[in-house]
Amino acid sequence: MANTTFDIKKVLEQLGVRDVNNGTSTGSKSYGSGALIESFSPVDGKYIGKVSTTTPEEFETVIETAKTAFKEFRQIPSPKRGELVRQFGDKLRELKQPLGELVSYEMGKSLQEGLGEVQEMIDICDFAVGLSRQLYGFTMHSERPGHRMYDQYHPLGIVGIISAFNFPVAVWAWNTALAWIAGDVCIWKPSEKVPLCSIACQNIIADVLKENDMPEGISNIINGDYKVGEMLTSNKNVPLISATGSIRMGKIVAQEVAKRLGKSLLELGGNNAIIITPSADLDMTIIGALFGAVGTAGQRCTSTRRLIIHEDVYNEVRDKLVSAYGQLKIGSSLDQSNHIGPLIDTQAVEIYLDAIKKVKEQGGKMLVEGKQLTGEGYESGCYVSPSIAEVENHYQIVQDETFAPLLYLIKYSGEVDNAIALQNGVVQGLSSAIMTNNMRESEKFLSYAGSDCGIANVNIGTSGAEIGGAFGGEKETGGGRESGSDAWKAYMRRQTNTINYTTELPLAQGIKFEF
Repeated sequence: MANTTFDIKKVLEQLGVRDVNNGTSTGSKSYGSGALIESFSPVDGKYIGKVSTTTPEEFETVIETAKTAFKEFRQIPSPKRGELVRQFGDKLRELKQPLGELVSYEMGKSLQEGLGEVQEMIDICDFAVGLSRQLYGFTMHSERPGHRMYDQYHPLGIVGIISAFNFPVAVWAWNTALAWIAGDVCIWKPSEKVPLCSIACQNIIADVLKENDMPEGISNIINGDYKVGEMLTSNKNVPLISATGSIRMGKIVAQEVAKRLGKSLLELGGNNAIIITPSADLDMTIIGALFGAVGTAGQRCTSTRRLIIHEDVYNEVRDKLVSAYGQLKIGSSLDQSNHIGPLIDTQAVEIYLDAIKKVKEQGGKMLVEGKQLTGEGYESGCYVSPSIAEVENHYQIVQDETFAPLLYLIKYSGEVDNAIALQNGVVQGLSSAIMTNNMRESEKFLSYAGSDCGIANVNIGTSGAEIGGAFGGEKETGGGRESGSDAWKAYMRRQTNTINYTTELPLAQGIKFEF
């Protein structure tokens, strides 16, 4: 039975979230006259609230307000912009509990994961504050005497952010914290499945901007379905679109942005595998595989989808996993004794059950067959039990990403090269891992001949990325990078500068031009 540990009405009040006319915002001004989006919790199926969607006319207002704000914001020194981000991080610390609770209740992830997601926001703010004093360019030696050459970075302008339901606040913060210190302004189109989380975040940053007498339009939200997203991706005033979602969605976004020669930062699907070698610590392996496969009910882009297991340890790993799955507790994500909460909605349940059907049709063997759960505590219709299936890597259902707790076991023999070939044998390239105590195997996995993913781990699972490293993947995962390392460069434009401090004008490559 659902164990609600907080009063959602009180949570919404703490976060300043109110019904209806707040689906569009340019900061302290919130409005909206479009159709309404109603939000229901997958935890217990109860109504939470509703917001208005953004009309085309309101979208144009947001664009013009953002353009005006950018002209002023870009002139503020980066360390001062970093101070705004620091204050935003402090506000998040104050409101971590209610915001984490809202994330958990509206999205369905565990309360600890909801709080952890807010902590990611705080962490990226801390990272960005330090970065605001480190937006370095390089100085190069010119081939011409009396010349100095260097590169520097300038703000892009308006950054459009399209986020998915599974991380309703953190992914936005990954983008905005870096964009703001870079001098950009942002327009956020959140998932229509979790609209209230976006309102809460906008309220928090709006208070910070107002307290610092910042112009209207530095932080903006637009709510609605894909049609609202299309207004953002097709607008020539938005030089960068950062989009998180499915491969299908990403291809649409990329094509639309490319039509106007804009820039895309894409974080798309994952089909993440853990290679398990004969030398692996199996106790540690089972924990990593289990958490990766069923955490957030398999709704992370870095969730573990495939285990590629050497034949020498295959039976032992299989049996231990099946035993561990039998001990999992499924129920309200607000009850911290449960391991698995709900899927986002009943449509996700249908997709999951259809995937199980396809596994069997294509020749797979279900070791643990998941189903939709009904009865007391499962009234929302969004709860399922997880699945394990023995499959071949080439099955079409295995090649596709199923955003649910469906784990595939794939056997390999021979050298680790064979496992790496299976790991790389999908169109996605986000996260990967190897469990081994053999240094040669781990180094091969990390080499140019190893994993082709943007993230490659040794002796940890596929999920749980830290903000200090650049996050993103290759191939049809999109090739984008967010969060740490030098991901900030995506939010800025590079400029090469050459200064002649002599009284002559020598040309490059020794060219002579005389008249």
